[in-house]
Amino acid sequence: MAFAAAALLRRLSAQQKETFERAEQLEAAGKKLATSEKRLRSIFETEPQCIKVVDNKGRLLEMNSAGLEMLEASSLEEAQSRSLFDYVAPDYKDAFLALHKRVMQGESGKLIFKITGLKGTARFLETHATPMRDANGEVTSLLGITRDITETLQAEQQLRIAATAFESQEGIFVTDAEGKILQVNQAFTRITGYSADEVVGKNPRLLQSGRHDRSFYEDMWERIEREGVWEGEVWNRRKNGEAYPEHLTITSVKDSKGRIANYVATLMDITASKSAEEEIKNLAFFDPLTQLPNRRLLQDRLQRALTASVRSGRGGAVLFIDLDNFKTLNDTLGHDTGDLLLVQVAERLVTCVREGDTVARLGGDEFVVMLEDLSENTLEAAEQAKNVGAKILGALNVQYLLGEHAYNSTPSVGATLFERNISIDELLRQADIAMYQAKKAGRNTLRFFDPQMQASINAHAALDAELRNAIENEEFQLHFQVQVDDKGRPFGAEALIRWDSPGRGLTMPGAFIPHAEETGLILPIGLWVLETACKQLKAWAQNEMTCRLVLAVNVSAKQFHQTDFAAQVRAAVEGNGIDPGQLKLELTESMLLGDIEDTIATMNALNEIGVRLSLDDFGTGYSSLQYLKRLPLNQLKIDQSFVRDITSDNSDRTIISTIVVMAQSLNLEVIAEGVETEEQRELLERSGCKQFQGYLFGCPVPIGKFQSLFLQG
Repeated sequence: MAFAAAALLRRLSAQQKETFERAEQLEAAGKKLATSEKRLRSIFETEPQCIKVVDNKGRLLEMNSAGLEMLEASSLEEAQSRSLFDYVAPDYKDAFLALHKRVMQGESGKLIFKITGLKGTARFLETHATPMRDANGEVTSLLGITRDITETLQAEQQLRIAATAFESQEGIFVTDAEGKILQVNQAFTRITGYSADEVVGKNPRLLQSGRHDRSFYEDMWERIEREGVWEGEVWNRRKNGEAYPEHLTITSVKDSKGRIANYVATLMDITASKSAEEEIKNLAFFDPLTQLPNRRLLQDRLQRALTASVRSGRGGAVLFIDLDNFKTLNDTLGHDTGDLLLVQVAERLVTCVREGDTVARLGGDEFVVMLEDLSENTLEAAEQAKNVGAKILGALNVQYLLGEHAYNSTPSVGATLFERNISIDELLRQADIAMYQAKKAGRNTLRFFDPQMQASINAHAALDAELRNAIENEEFQLHFQVQVDDKGRPFGAEALIRWDSPGRGLTMPGAFIPHAEETGLILPIGLWVLETACKQLKAWAQNEMTCRLVLAVNVSAKQFHQTDFAAQVRAAVEGNGIDPGQLKLELTESMLLGDIEDTIATMNALNEIGVRLSLDDFGTGYSSLQYLKRLPLNQLKIDQSFVRDITSDNSDRTIISTIVVMAQSLNLEVIAEGVETEEQRELLERSGCKQFQGYLFGCPVPIGKFQSLFLQG
C-alpha cells in the first residue's frame, strides 16, 4: 500500500513537472510568436510597396501605410470608407474587376491600372494579386502587392518624346564637355552631308564655312559660358563644300554637381527661307512683271531726290505716263497680251532716260519717270523734262509686236517739276493731274501741271465734303413738275431734287448730281429721293383730290444696278403703305444696256412689286427694238431734244411719230417732256402723244406751291 502510494506520488510529480515544462515551452513559443508577429507587422508597415488584403466584395481588410498614402487616406478606416473598386479610374475598372474575379477563383495575376485618391490625385499602379485560403483550402480573400509606377511611366513618355525630338526635322548633335561629337541624328546627316561615322569623335569646327572671324566664335562661346545658351544665324559648310545659312542653337548641359557635361546643338537649314526673304524684299520694292521699281521704291527714291535737290539747288521732274485705251486691249486680246505690252513699254521707257534716272511702274498701265540733276533754272529744267517727254512719246508710238498681234499704242504724259517743301504725294498728284489734262487734250501728248488744275481739284474736293454734309443734315428737297393728259388735267408729277445748300443757296441737280454719280454719293441721295417720294404719295393718299396721282422718280445707273435695289423699293413702298402703281421709276436707255439679262431680272422684280417703269430720254440712246420689246416697261418718255425743234424740223416730227407708233405696237404709254408752247403740244397730240410735261403746264416747284397751283384750283 505504501509502495503504491509512493508510486502514485512519483507519477503525479512527474506529470506536474511535465506540465510545468510544457507551460514554459508554450510561454516561450508565445513570446516567440509575438516577436515574430511584431517583426511581420513592422515589415508590413515599413514596406515601401502597398500590401493589402481584400475580400471578395472588394472591401479592404488590411493595408499598410504605403497603400494608405497611395489612396490619400490617413487611416485604414478612412480608406475603408469606399470600396477598393471605387478608387479605380473608369477606363480601367472592367480590367480591375476581371482580375479580382480571377484571383477569387484561385488564380494569380497582375495589372497596370489608374486610381484617383481621396484628394483627387491620379496615379498609375502595378499590382500583383494572389488568392488567400482558409484551413479548408477555400479562397476567402486576396493579397495584393502594388507599386506606384506613375513616375516611371512619365519618364518613359519623356524618353519617347526625347527620342522623337532627336529624330525631328532639325539637325541635332551632342558633344562632350571638350566639344567632341558623341551623337548626331538623321537630320544632321541630311543637312550637312556628314554621316555619324564621319563626325563622331571630331570637333564641330569641321562645319565652319570661313565666313565668320575668330571674334564671332569667341563671342558665341563667351555667351554660352555666361548664359548657358547661344542662338543665332551662322554660315556653315556642307560636306560637298557648299556654304549654307543655318539657324543654330547651342545649349550647355550640367551634371548634378553643376559641371558642364555636354553641349547640345540644334541646327536648321534656312537656305529656303533666306531665298524667300530675298524674294519678298524683291517683291516689296520691284514690280514682278516688269522688274521696274514699284511705288514703294519710287517714293523712297523721290524722297532722296527731293532732299538732294534742296541741298544742291539742282532741278528735278516727275513724268506720269498712262497708256491710252489699255483696257480695250485687255478686253479684246486678253490680259496676257496686255502684260506683253507693259513689259515692252517698260523696256522702251528705260532707253529714254539716263542711268541715274528712275523708271517705275505704279500698277496697271501707269508708269512714272523721275528725272534728277536737271538745270537750276526752272524754264531750262522744264525744257529738259519736255525733251524727255517727247522722247517717251516717240518711243511708245512705235508699233508693238505682241505675240502674233501687231499693235499700236499711245501714251498720255503729265509732267511736273520739283519744288521746295513739296511732299511726295503732292508731287505725284500734280503729275497725275497733268496726265489727265493730256488725256482731255486728245491723248498721245504731254502736258505740264497748271495751278488752275489744282483749283479745279480743290473745288471738286470741297463739293464732295459739302455733299456729304448735305446727306447727313438732310439739306435736299423735292420739287414737283406737273404731268397732264390731253385734256390738260394733272394726273401726276415728276419729283426733281434740289439742294438747299447753306453756302451755295438753292442748287440745281446739274451742279452736283454728276459728282454724286462719280463718287457713289448718288446711292444715299437716290435712296432719300425714293423714300421722300413714297412719303409724299402716302400724304396724297389721305386727300380725295390727290389720292390717284402718280409720282415719277429718276433712278441713277449706280442705284439701279445695286443687287438689293428691288428690295429697297419694296421696303419704301410697303413701309409707307402706298399703292405701288402710283410710283413710277424713270430709267435711262444707257443704264439698261450693260447686262441685258440682269437688267430684265431687276425690272421683273420691280414689276412684281407693282411699281411702274418709264424709259426716260427715249431716242437719245442706243436702244434697239429687239431689246425694247424684251424690257417690261409701262411708258416711253420722248426726250425734250426732239420736242424742242418739232415745229421747225420735219426729222424730229418723224422721229416722234415713229416713237409713238413703236410704243403703241408694244402697248406702252407715251409722255413728252420739255413742252413749252401750245404749238408743240398740238403737234405732239397730232402725232398720237396723249401725255405731256413741260413749262407750258408748270415749272418744278416746292410741294406747297405745287398743291396750291394744280390741285386746289
